[in-house]
Amino acid sequence: MDPFHITIPQQDLDELRRRLATTRWPGELPDAGWDYGVSESYLAELVGYWQDGFDWRAQEARLNEYPQFTTTIDGQRIHFLHVRSPEPDAKPLIVTHGWPSTVADFLKILGPLTDPRAHGGDPADAFHVVAPSVPGFAFSGPTRERGWNTHRTARAWAELMNRLGYERYGAHGGDFGSIVSPELGRVAPAAVVGVHVNAVANAGVPTAPGDLDRLSEEDRKRAQENEAWWYGHSGYATQMATRPQTLAYALNDSPAGQLAWNLEWFVDWDPTATNQTPVSRDAVLTNVTIFWLTGTAGSAARLYLEAGQDGWGERPAPSGVPTAVANFRGDHAIRGLAELSNTVTRWSEYDTGGHFASLQAPDVLVDDIRAFFREL
Repeated sequence: MDPFHITIPQQDLDELRRRLATTRWPGELPDAGWDYGVSESYLAELVGYWQDGFDWRAQEARLNEYPQFTTTIDGQRIHFLHVRSPEPDAKPLIVTHGWPSTVADFLKILGPLTDPRAHGGDPADAFHVVAPSVPGFAFSGPTRERGWNTHRTARAWAELMNRLGYERYGAHGGDFGSIVSPELGRVAPAAVVGVHVNAVANAGVPTAPGDLDRLSEEDRKRAQENEAWWYGHSGYATQMATRPQTLAYALNDSPAGQLAWNLEWFVDWDPTATNQTPVSRDAVLTNVTIFWLTGTAGSAARLYLEAGQDGWGERPAPSGVPTAVANFRGDHAIRGLAELSNTVTRWSEYDTGGHFASLQAPDVLVDDIRAFFREL
């Protein structure tokens, strides 16, 4: 395992600013707002801030405050943060991000998780945290061969924790991490003591005949509403799950285009109408800048196709590993569907935060993680 330090050449940042300054704007219909996609006026303002106000070096320094490493697993370079707690009895925990996120999403929760004593918590709740970049994303990318789906990623995580000397550990994840983390429990059930997830990606809509019949009348209605909602919001996922390479050319050539693509999810389509806690523009731009500088927007998009070919929408049998689900504002997970493939022992509903809970409600997320693993 090799120590890793982020040092972006200045010429790369200068080239990014040059491309932002020469963005070709397509125009939009009068008063279109967000009805046809990302608003041009909103995007133009954010691009202007990215070009002249956003401080990448400050974000780079924030990331470099934490120990980072790279290693090769199954032929793929894996980048990860490894933040050990000062508490000798801390529990190991591996945390997995989703799309369009990076490990930068976890910076607000690393301190409270690893050193609760310094953040007003109980030292008995301390964790040693491992936060890998998903294969194909950021500093773990690009991928160089087919097949890097959620199952293969879970196998790589099991190997990573083994190399770090952790025989028993917990797992947490959101978005695609909410698929990888339970899969890790199936890959290594003897090692994983518990799985905690938020922004559950595969428990909102029925995926097989008979799914609705298993639900209460109230949950059946919610599932049908989720289906209608997803139909109107799934364009980005359909493209990445079917033709990611076609999309990759645009994402890799236009930083403004890449930002617009990421905003499809980060701003909940219309920040003026969203019911979620807004994600800060610096957090959005930190992620998109990392993708731009590493040239991995197209590689990250491939995860949707790889996971689809692996049947990620299907419901595998529960691993038996105790699982906690935290539903934040705007999340669509339904317990009856989640229980078809998970041994759910804790279910929490929060009227705060949103899909990116580590950015939108980090304190609540940390408290829920602590409470679950404390029970175990």
